Amino acid sequence: MGYSAGILNKRITILNRKQQTIGRWGIDSDGVGWEETGSCWANVSWVKGISAMREGSADVYGMMLVRMRWTKNVSRNSRVRIDGRTYEILGETFHPDYMANTIQFNMRELNE
Repeated sequence: MGYSAGILNKRITILNRKQQTIGRWGIDSDGVGWEETGSCWANVSWVKGISAMREGSADVYGMMLVRMRWTKNVSRNSRVRIDGRTYEILGETFHPDYMANTIQFNMRELNE
C-alpha cells in the first residue's frame, strides 16, 4: 500500500558506509567513510508518546521518527542527512516491509 504522497514532505539523503579499507593498524584504522547513495521523500517528525516520556533522558529529545516508501538503499546501518544534519538509524527500531512498501525507523542526531 505504501504511504501517500501527501505525508512525504521532507527530502532526505541516504548515506551508506564505504568499502572497508585496510590501513597500517588494521581494518578501517584510517577511519570509516560514508557516501551518498541517493535521496528520497519521507515524513519526519519528533518522537512522541508514552515511550518518549518513559525514557525521560535528555537524548530522547533529539530523536526523530521517519516514515518512507521501501527502498533497497536503506538498511539499519545507514545514516540519514536532513538540512545539513546527520542522523544515525537506531537499529532496533528499523522496520522495513517490502510487501506494504514502507520503512519506519527512529534516528538520533550525531554530533560530528
